[in-house]
Amino acid sequence: MLELVAGALWAMLPAYVPNNAAVLAGGGEPIDGDREMGGSRLLGDGKTWRGTAVGTLVGLALAALLNVAVTPAAEAALGFSLPTFPPLAALGLALGAMLGDIGASFIKRRSGRERGASFPGLDQLDFVAGALLLALVLAPGWTLETFTLTRLAIIVVITPLLHLVTNMIGYGVGVKNEPW
Repeated sequence: MLELVAGALWAMLPAYVPNNAAVLAGGGEPIDGDREMGGSRLLGDGKTWRGTAVGTLVGLALAALLNVAVTPAAEAALGFSLPTFPPLAALGLALGAMLGDIGASFIKRRSGRERGASFPGLDQLDFVAGALLLALVLAPGWTLETFTLTRLAIIVVITPLLHLVTNMIGYGVGVKNEPW
């Protein structure tokens, strides 16, 4: 069981980190350029070019560091192997996570929700869907081999819990305006 959970979390790390990095790097020019659709912003001030770029770069850097960490000695100590990240897979996970979050922002604005408003399900899994879809497009073989049905089930169950915990921490330290 440890191998399944560890493998699932490890495989998703380049997708888990970008949105947190984007929050820390936030600010700057909004992606939507203040444009509106139907009387509301396309995305809002929370989706910026700088945050998207920084988030993607941090995800790529993390994937590179994880690749370095996967050594025969490390895997022998663990008793199981962990996936490494080909460049296109890493890009798919990192940029896909950012695009999934941007897509969710668009959906939230169209549904009349303001920035920061809760949207259960979408808020927790938007970046997962974006990451997995773009990874599948850019590195289909790696994605299908790495994200087995068991790993996907683990990710769908664990991610909302991780999302809640990290958001509560972000709220507690003052980098997020709401704890969800």
